[in-house]
Amino acid sequence: MSAVTPAVLFDRHEALLNRAIEAIHTREYWSPYSENLKKYPEELVKSAPEDFKALCNQHFELEGPATTKKITGERSPYGLDLGTSYDQPDMGQLVDVMHSLIPQWRDAGPKGRVGVCMEILQRLNDMSPLMGHAVMHTSGQGFMMAFQAGAPHAQDRALEAVVYGWDAMNAVPATARWNKPQGKMDPLVMDKKFTIVPRGVAVVIGCSTFPTWNTYPGLFASLVTGNPVIVKPHPAAILPAALTVKVAQEVLKEAGLDPQIVSLAVDTLEEPVAKDLVMNPKVKVIDYTGSSVFGNWIEQNALHAKVFTEKAGVNSIIVDSVSDLKAVTRNLAFTLSLYSGQMCTTTQAIYVPKSGIDTPEGKVSFDEFAQALATATSKFLGDNDRACMVLGAIQSEATAKRIDECRSLGEIVLDSESRIHAQFPDARIRTPLILKVDGKDQATYSEERFGPISFLIATESTEDSMRLAKEVLDEQGAITLGVYSTSDAVLDQAEELAMDVKVALSCNLDGGVFVNQSAAFSDFHATGGNPAANACLSDAAFLVNRFVVVQSRRHV
Repeated sequence: MSAVTPAVLFDRHEALLNRAIEAIHTREYWSPYSENLKKYPEELVKSAPEDFKALCNQHFELEGPATTKKITGERSPYGLDLGTSYDQPDMGQLVDVMHSLIPQWRDAGPKGRVGVCMEILQRLNDMSPLMGHAVMHTSGQGFMMAFQAGAPHAQDRALEAVVYGWDAMNAVPATARWNKPQGKMDPLVMDKKFTIVPRGVAVVIGCSTFPTWNTYPGLFASLVTGNPVIVKPHPAAILPAALTVKVAQEVLKEAGLDPQIVSLAVDTLEEPVAKDLVMNPKVKVIDYTGSSVFGNWIEQNALHAKVFTEKAGVNSIIVDSVSDLKAVTRNLAFTLSLYSGQMCTTTQAIYVPKSGIDTPEGKVSFDEFAQALATATSKFLGDNDRACMVLGAIQSEATAKRIDECRSLGEIVLDSESRIHAQFPDARIRTPLILKVDGKDQATYSEERFGPISFLIATESTEDSMRLAKEVLDEQGAITLGVYSTSDAVLDQAEELAMDVKVALSCNLDGGVFVNQSAAFSDFHATGGNPAANACLSDAAFLVNRFVVVQSRRHV
């Protein structure tokens, strides 16, 4: 008999669950998992680098169907081969196994599934220092960002999904007695039972730049609602997903459940398996993060499944006037530099009137603003050690090539340069490229150029900036929109624009909050209302489409 049951796990974490429910309804600041590395056991923090190295050049063991071959090939953007290998099962057999596990996971019930999910998250949090190194050496993020975004912040987003799932499932009563009066006749009385039933096998397709942060919401949203989950990581970032699946399998097994309820599917860039997976008719839920090309293909072809996608967009900022030019350019310098612009939230298009902007010191011309931003960015990256920590490494060689290709798209305000990392001399590190273009050159700046590439767009006026931004956002979508203005009327116009194009708006950020950062339990990430993403992380709609309610009724 199992030493622990899913119900026991629910009781263990119920207090945290209730606090998280409160958080999603108030949207105030709250985070259950500390982003402060010093809050974690010192011995785990110290041993994490060696624990990571111990996973390299080894075979990673997980539960799963018979292996067809072993997959390897991860290479750190910091210049070293991981050498870790993973089993690749037959994808059709894997889906069949997962499908056979649906009744068992369904019958664990909402409480049981919540308990299991929260225990998985607790154990993932315990291994956060190790996860930081795994995310760093697959994504290229600097260690502190890899630790925070890849571990506690990702866990925050996962718990948020679990809580929204619990909220949605808990709103449905398990039973009801239906008593309909009939006047002088005996009433009609029935007992009704309502069961949360998962849609089927779920597949989560991860990305290389945020292998946990972008994977966890879909993984835990499907899992908590009863769908066995296949995690299909990007071939360049398998290790963080494998560590996650291993923890999930350990918890499931200890709870008396089949560990394969969460399984790993790996592939290579040369022989991808994602299309075969998502087109299997038993796959009923798909989460995808990545390029618009494949995301659109999934949406158009996987009609048998509920599909949740986050794709490419053109994140934008409109500059009208500022109250503190130095503070604004410092904020933007950090925004453009953080993880070398390899975030789905990083600004690419910055609209500024040709006539300049108003500041307390007087009018600042378009060229003066451009120079101020270039100077602020150069100054911010002046210390090489700090620059390397903030920039991280370029995840893909294709992104590094894109920087070179984009130099000819406009007048260079700040050129991208290579940096040498003190600890990892072979790291692929680049500083931001900032270009000046005219507002009429819409074809140049209206396409996402992934990486540390941004455009200062000279417009006829703030009104023209709003118009151009709307055209681009209507067509391409975005995750973030920013505005700088000392005018309440302009800020109101920007809010109207944000509602029209359905994108999150940030106003006058000039301190410690940046447009490309998103806080779980408070910020909704994406809206699901524009071409950049068809779903929001996380809201009720992200959860309720992952299950159905099946009722059974009988006369009393």
